[in-house]
Amino acid sequence: MPRYEYRCRTCDDTFELSRPMAESGDPADCPAGHADTVKLLSAVAVGGTAKGGPAPAPAGGGGGCCGGGGCG
Repeated sequence: MPRYEYRCRTCDDTFELSRPMAESGDPADCPAGHADTVKLLSAVAVGGTAKGGPAPAPAGGGGGCCGGGGCG
């Protein structure tokens, strides 16, 4: 289930809720009970480095549009 981050405009607390995507836009009360909250835009980190050096090259040679043949 996705996690969404919210900020309370009353007490300035930031909190997270797990809820279905269908409920992502529903109002969320802060843990202190205030109703004036706003959903924050969350950034997702995808990537990183492997321990001991760079990640191995993908199988199949890659090559983009022409499969590694040199494109002209």
